[in-house]
Amino acid sequence: MILHATIRMTIRIAATLALAAILAAPWHDAASAQNAPVPGNAAAKAGAGGGAGTNGAEPDLAYGAFQRGYFLTAFALATRRVEEKSDVNAMTLLGELYAGGFGVAQDDARAAEWYRLAAARGDREAMFALAMFRLRGRDGPRDREASAKWLASAAKLGHPLAAYDLALLYIEGQLFPQDFTRAAELLGVAAQAGSPEAQYALGTLYKEGRGVAKDMSEAVRLWALAALADNTDAEVEYAIALYNGDGVARNEQAAASLFRKAALRGSAIAQDRLARILADGRGAPKNPVEAAKWHLISKARGETDLPLDDFVNSLDAATRAAGEKAAKPWLDALKRPPS
Repeated sequence: MILHATIRMTIRIAATLALAAILAAPWHDAASAQNAPVPGNAAAKAGAGGGAGTNGAEPDLAYGAFQRGYFLTAFALATRRVEEKSDVNAMTLLGELYAGGFGVAQDDARAAEWYRLAAARGDREAMFALAMFRLRGRDGPRDREASAKWLASAAKLGHPLAAYDLALLYIEGQLFPQDFTRAAELLGVAAQAGSPEAQYALGTLYKEGRGVAKDMSEAVRLWALAALADNTDAEVEYAIALYNGDGVARNEQAAASLFRKAALRGSAIAQDRLARILADGRGAPKNPVEAAKWHLISKARGETDLPLDDFVNSLDAATRAAGEKAAKPWLDALKRPPS
C-alpha cells in the first residue's frame, strides 16, 4: 500500500514568505519601456480598482493605462486623482509605479510613502505591499515583526495572500504563539479566494486534525481543488488518497496519472510512488524499465525505498541498463550546480 507523505509545512515558511516577497520586487529598471507589458501584480491590480467600473462606478482610467503598459499616462492620471479626489486606489498605484520603476525612476522610499498613505486610509493592498517591503528590507532594515503586523492588518480586511502568509506564521509559532485554529481560519479565507497553496495547507490540517476536526473527505476536496491549479504537493496528496481510497473512492488509474504529472515536475515522492506502480502494475501497466528509471531518480533526490532497491537489483542486466540510461538525463541535471 502506498503510504501518506509526511507534510512539514513549517519548513516551507521561510521559502514561501521569500517567494511572496517577490510580488513587491521591481520587474524593470527605471529605463523600462513605456509600452512594456504589465506583469500581473496582485497589489496593483486590486489596489487600483480593477479597471472599468461596474454598477455605474467611474472607470479607473489610471489603472487601465497601467494594465496596457502606458506607465507615464498611469502616473499622470493617478497623480491627478490623488490631487483632486484623494483617491486611495491611486495612492496604491503610485506606490506600485515607484516600487517597480514603471515609467518613473525606481524609488523604494517614495513607494513606501505612497503605500503608507493608502494603508492609513484602509487600503489592504497597500498594507500587503508594506508587509512585503519590510520582509525584504525595502523600507528600512528587514523586519519580520513589522511585516507580520502589516500582514495582520491586511488579513483582517480579507486580503487572501496576507491571510495565507499570516497563517504560516501561526503554524511556525515564532512571531506569534503557535495556533492551528487561527491558522485554519486564515487559510480558509485564502482557500475560499482560490489560493491553491492555502487549499493544500488547509487540506493538510484537515488530514491531521490540527486546528479543525479531522476530516479526510474535506482534505481530499481541498487537495483536488489545488491539484486543478497545478499545485504539485496537492497533486501528490490527492493521488495518494485516490490510490488508497482514503476519503474518496479508490481510483488507481487516476492516481497513477497524477503521480506521473507530479513526477515530471520533480516531486521525489511522486517519482517513488510512480516507480512502485510501474513495478507492481497497479494503476498502470507493468514497465520495469520505467520503474527502474523513476526509482533511480527519486533515490538520487533523497527518497529511500528498500523494496524498490530489491526490485531493481532483481532485474536482468539489459533491463536494468535500459532503466539507468532512461534516468541518466535526470541524474545529470541533478548533478549540475544551480544557475
